[in-house]
Amino acid sequence: MSAQPQRPLSPHLQVYKLPLTGIISITHRITGVLLSFGLLYVVCLLSALASGPEAYAAVQSFASSWWMRMLTWGFIYALFFHLCHGVRHLIWDAGQGFELETLNRYALIELGVSVLLTLISLILLSLD
Repeated sequence: MSAQPQRPLSPHLQVYKLPLTGIISITHRITGVLLSFGLLYVVCLLSALASGPEAYAAVQSFASSWWMRMLTWGFIYALFFHLCHGVRHLIWDAGQGFELETLNRYALIELGVSVLLTLISLILLSLD
């Protein structure tokens, strides 16, 4: 009886390279959860706005910190990424875009468009 080679029983992330579509899918799920938390922040902003000038001023001072601005732009990017991936799912629901080459091309387009929409938002909001 010969010795068995020491190999893992199933592929794992140290051996198996996730395809771009797999990474996009996981990221879509993560952004969905993060958007839920971001909406709680939006509700706090709206609640402070409805509560009066003192409450809004307190929330505004918190929201104007550099790290909250970064989180806000991360939220905006996650929103656009989630939107672009949703459009991709609509294309799939129509029965289109399942070829491997098309899947990868759409994934890159999805990433590029979400970054572009975020940059356009940044430019438009900085014009004020």
